[in-house]
Amino acid sequence: MLPPPRVLTIGFAVIIALGALLLRLPISTVSGQPTPWLEALFVSSSATCVTGLSRLDTVGYFSVFGRWVILALVQLGGLGFMTMGTLFAFFAGRRLSLKDRLVLQEAMNQGSLEGIVRLVKRVLIYALCIEAVGALLFTFRFMREMHFRQALYYGVYHSVSFFNNGGFDLFGDFRSMAGYVGDPYMNILAIVLIVLGGVGFVVLSDLVELRTRRKLSYHSKVVLWVSAFLIVLGTVTILIFEYTNERTLGPLSLGEKLLAAALQSVSTRSAGVSTVDIGSLRDATQFAMVLLMFVGASPGSTGGGIKTTAFAVLAAAVWAMLRGRTDVVLLGLRIERAKVNRAITVTMLSLAIVITSVMILSITEEQAFLVILFEVMSAYATVGLSAGITGDLSDFGQMIIIVLMFIGRLGPLTMTYALGSKSGRTLYRNAEGRIIIG
Repeated sequence: MLPPPRVLTIGFAVIIALGALLLRLPISTVSGQPTPWLEALFVSSSATCVTGLSRLDTVGYFSVFGRWVILALVQLGGLGFMTMGTLFAFFAGRRLSLKDRLVLQEAMNQGSLEGIVRLVKRVLIYALCIEAVGALLFTFRFMREMHFRQALYYGVYHSVSFFNNGGFDLFGDFRSMAGYVGDPYMNILAIVLIVLGGVGFVVLSDLVELRTRRKLSYHSKVVLWVSAFLIVLGTVTILIFEYTNERTLGPLSLGEKLLAAALQSVSTRSAGVSTVDIGSLRDATQFAMVLLMFVGASPGSTGGGIKTTAFAVLAAAVWAMLRGRTDVVLLGLRIERAKVNRAITVTMLSLAIVITSVMILSITEEQAFLVILFEVMSAYATVGLSAGITGDLSDFGQMIIIVLMFIGRLGPLTMTYALGSKSGRTLYRNAEGRIIIG
C-alpha cells in the first residue's frame, strides 16, 4: 500500500495533468487554437495549487469552458481531491476504508484518525455554504453592472476562487480588483471570504460549533490570534509605506487607503487578489509582503506558506530562549518539543527551497533580485501575486515556478515523505556531543 503522502502527491499530479489536457483543447480557448503544452501545464498547476499566477488572461484567452475548467481545478485544489472524493463516496453510499482515512488524515493535517470522517463532512458543508452565500452576495453587487445570468456567473466564480484563495478572476487584463479599490462592499466581502478560507477547516468547524460547545480549541485560539496580529501588522505596514506613493495608495482617500491596505494584507498571505498595481509598490513594501507570504495561511486551509502556527511556535521558542527558559509556552500552554522541531524543519526546508530557486532564477532570468524573490515566494506560498514578470519567464523559469507551486501546495514535509520514507522512532539514543552556539 502506498503511504498517504505519496498518494496525495500522485493525486495532485494526476489532477494537474488532466487539467492541462483539458485546457489544451481548442474548445478551452477563445481563438479555438490549442494552448501550448507548457502554458496549459502552468495554468493547470496554478489553479490546482490555488496560486493564481498565470501568463494568460483568464477572460481574454480562455473560453467559458476553459474558465470553468480552471474553477473546477481551484475547487479540487482548495478543498483537496480526497475531500471531494469523500463527497462522491457519500453520495454513492460507499464506506471509507482505513487507507482512505489515513490519506484524509494526511490531507487534513490531523494528528489522529479519530473523527476524521465527521470533520470532512463538516468541511464540505461549511465550505459549500460559505461559497453559496458569497456567490449570492457577489451576484447582488454585479447586478448593478450586468444582467442577472452574467452576474450569477461572476458571483459564483469569484466566491469559489476567493474562498479557496485561488486568485483567478474575470475582471480581465490582469487587473484583479483594481476597478473596485474604493468599493467597501466588494473589499469587505473579498476579505471575509479570503480569511474564512485561510484560517483552516478545523478552525471553521470550531467557530460554527462555538454556540453549542462554548469553547474554542487551543489550536483555533492560536490561529485566530496570530491571524489577527498578521492582518493588522500587514495593514499598518502597507499603509505607512505606500501612503504617499502616487502610483498606489497616494491618490486615494483615507478610507480607500485603509480598505486597499487591509485587502492587500489579507490577500498577501494566500489569496493573490489586489486592488493596486503590485509592480508599482515600493521596494520596502514588496519585501514586507514577501515576509507575509512566507508565513502564509493556517494548517488545513486552502493557503500555503510555513503556516501561522509554525510562525507562532518559532516566535515562542525564540522568546523562551531569550528568557532562559527550556519550555516553549504559547498562550499559557507548553508546546511539546516534537512540534517545535517540526516548525523548525518546515521553516528551514522552506527557506532552502526558496533560496535555491531564487539563485537559479537569478541566473536564468534577466530580472531584478527583489522581483525574482517576490515571484518565487508568491509561487511557493501559493499566493499568486506578481510584480509583473510572470509573462516574461523563460521555459525553464516556468518549470521552476510550477515545481514551487506544487511543493508549496502539498507542503515540504509531505513531499519529503512522498519521495523518501518516513522513518519511525529509533530504539536508542546517541551519546551527547558538546558544541558551542552563539
